[in-house]
Amino acid sequence: MSDDLDRFEELAETLSSAPSLAEMPRRTLEDKGIAGPTAAHVIEEVHTPFNLAYLTFTTGSSAFQNIVGVVHSEIEGRCEVARRLFQALGIAAGRRMLVTYAPLVNVFSKTALERQGISWNFLSRSSRDAFIARVCRDKPDVILGESSFVRASIAEAKRLGFGADLPPRCVVLTAGTPLDLDLLPEAESVGWEVHDLYGCQEFGWLTLDGVPLRDDIGLAPSPAGEDYRELVVGGLPMADSFPVAESGHVCNPAGKILTYRRRRTHPEYEVVVLSTTLAANESIDKAARTILRIKGRVVKVSPQLRTHAPATELMLVPGLAGAEAPLDGPRFAGPVATKMFDDLVQAQVDFAATSKTDPAWTKRR
Repeated sequence: MSDDLDRFEELAETLSSAPSLAEMPRRTLEDKGIAGPTAAHVIEEVHTPFNLAYLTFTTGSSAFQNIVGVVHSEIEGRCEVARRLFQALGIAAGRRMLVTYAPLVNVFSKTALERQGISWNFLSRSSRDAFIARVCRDKPDVILGESSFVRASIAEAKRLGFGADLPPRCVVLTAGTPLDLDLLPEAESVGWEVHDLYGCQEFGWLTLDGVPLRDDIGLAPSPAGEDYRELVVGGLPMADSFPVAESGHVCNPAGKILTYRRRRTHPEYEVVVLSTTLAANESIDKAARTILRIKGRVVKVSPQLRTHAPATELMLVPGLAGAEAPLDGPRFAGPVATKMFDDLVQAQVDFAATSKTDPAWTKRR
């Protein structure tokens, strides 16, 4: 029996199609391009499903930091946004970018930066002192970071006598929080150019200086007031409202969305799916749950869902607990205006067609 068991065990190890722990593919911080320090995180290994391109987290600016899943079908859209962004700023391949907060790379995706030929690195520690030392020594072409942090760092560098050591020209992409307007004169004093980048981990970068970076950016009426509009990407509301002004953004008169004057939308919109190009309700039902889980957006399917439609149609309704949804609301019809939603639905369809199974964990149907 012992010899038979030994041979069986050897064959099981040799012929098995299931990987051992050592053979499992690994996606490290370096693989994701975010191998930099932060004071707000602990590094933890997780089992990440194949259907996600990578995991990241929300910033926690409006609630608890929540997990975000980025699906493979989103990556091309994020690459196109990066192309438009760097082309608009005249930042060519070969330029070097200093990222002050490593997870901001996830908003681009590593692939997007690599395609544009942008190299990037991080601070040795997440502190103003480390920022001043790195900028003075490396003289990056681009800085990506939170505006108040950059403002305070410039002021401190000048106070410490390092103003002349700062690079004479630098493009600052402010992100993560609304633009600190006091950064503008501080940056001008050292010859730096400031731009306001708005987006989120869930959906990538959305606007630059109030100008949309995607074709599926829309605006909906906002409970914040007549002067405000809710920003919508691919039919999915951001829960952020902004003034829209013909006078233009402080960094670019052509940008009409004043992203530095953000208000959280209350009540938040929920999404109702009215029409789909798919043949079955089941795929849309599953996609709605997926979008809630990985993007934090509430999506519901209309009881009168129209299948086999020529394009997706979505309607936004205020998500008031206990209140009946209105019969009508802002609508977004595809294919352009619902691109983000459709990409996430496609990810659900692809997952159903090519789902990975584990023989040690087979769910009964």
